Amino acid sequence: MRFRLITSLLVLAASASGHAAEPTRILRFPDIHNDRVAFVYAGDIYTASTSGGTATRLTSHAGTELYPKFSPDGSRIAFSAEYNGTRQVFVMPSSGGAPTQLTWYNDVGQMPPRGGTDYRVLDWSPDGQYILVRANRLPWGVRMGRHHLVPAEGGDERPLEIPEGGAGMFSPDGNQVVYTPIDREFRTWKRYRGGRAQDVWTYDLESSSSEQLTDHPATDNQPMWVGDNIYFTSDRDYTLNLYRHRAGQDPERVTSHDDFDVLWPSAGPN
Repeated sequence: MRFRLITSLLVLAASASGHAAEPTRILRFPDIHNDRVAFVYAGDIYTASTSGGTATRLTSHAGTELYPKFSPDGSRIAFSAEYNGTRQVFVMPSSGGAPTQLTWYNDVGQMPPRGGTDYRVLDWSPDGQYILVRANRLPWGVRMGRHHLVPAEGGDERPLEIPEGGAGMFSPDGNQVVYTPIDREFRTWKRYRGGRAQDVWTYDLESSSSEQLTDHPATDNQPMWVGDNIYFTSDRDYTLNLYRHRAGQDPERVTSHDDFDVLWPSAGPN
């Protein structure tokens, strides 16, 4: 199977072509590191070059692997997987190899599709020592999650002070996290303007203070921090597109899709 992945500063979408009459569908959860892309196809993790070519299959277990994220140096991939009757966080070499289990606390079990999954890998700390994971460990609901830091070399994970959150990513210096307090990525609501509409916040890990960056009736989610810019997806124009936030300025739309939503964007080191 051959893949051609079209990427830019951020991984926005993927298309595929091969020997079959129909192109490969449903390439999901992409992540990028320089000239390499990791993604999920049919519950397994693959990597491919941004210039096209043959995709390399890294996993083949019957359990589903999801949310691959490259380490800052590109040498490892963190992901979540169902290998032993429960979903946990693992890490493996980005070139392939045996995975190492990092978490051992039971997940919350199977949820309806709109609830997503437990143990969602979000990012690595810039120094490569920790993996940012959303774990469903809150007493007021099995679908509610909190950010945890999982040591990449093994050891007990610890929760961040953020009481509840969805998608998130470290700032380039590792001193802050950009995130959404509400998690709604797996729900299929379109053009939603209710109380579960998401906004983008930052949390300062040194001063233990937070700041709200967006305040719009529409959905603002999947935030990413690249250099001095914070990117996020928003359906304020009724289709989810990518926007850029800069301090003191209104968010700027940087993609112009009209027919299909931008889903699961991910940022690399550049």
